[in-house]
Amino acid sequence: MTDPAVALADVRSRIAQAARIAQREGEEVTLIAVSKTHEAPAILPLIEAGQRVFGENRVQEAAAKWPALREAHGGIELHLVGQLQSNKADEAVALFDCIHSLDRPSLVTALARAMDRAGRQVPCFVQVNIGAEEQKGGCAIADLPALLAQARAAELPVVGLMCVPPAGIEAAPFFALLDKLATDHGLAGRSMGMSDDFETAVMLGATHVRVGSALFGARG
Repeated sequence: MTDPAVALADVRSRIAQAARIAQREGEEVTLIAVSKTHEAPAILPLIEAGQRVFGENRVQEAAAKWPALREAHGGIELHLVGQLQSNKADEAVALFDCIHSLDRPSLVTALARAMDRAGRQVPCFVQVNIGAEEQKGGCAIADLPALLAQARAAELPVVGLMCVPPAGIEAAPFFALLDKLATDHGLAGRSMGMSDDFETAVMLGATHVRVGSALFGARG
């Protein structure tokens, strides 16, 4: 396994290079280190190397490990990048600083109520099922205008769109489509790109990339 600080520097350098090619500033891209399935001993070296934005897939896993890490290390920002069940909305709003998986009307309702109860506005990305894959979460492209209208009516702070392109095929057309959808709907954020394709995503407008194995090593 590569030294975490070296891996972090490499990923940051590749983001900066991709941004330069696209005539963007590297600072426009937020690197989310996806720490799902990894415990504190694997996460600490990245925190010590200066990484402060992390992503988790599950509310319960994040709740088990992040409160202590955040107490010990200032400035941590935590993003929920996995599917969210409506009955976990209150916990998610309490724990996370950003939610990337708003994808259905029932979750709009649950999050709006949770944010009202908590007195806390948590920025949200609407997840789009960009490849129309039955097994994947995300709002269908055709349903996106209605879901955005509902979220805005509920006063949810929707800041952008998120996608996970189909595996095994070129991601660029899907990233380009998400970029166009975000532009069409007046949204600044584009959460797209993972370890295998984040450079392509940056060149096509990503504002947030979700990188796990390139930082932590492949999971066994």
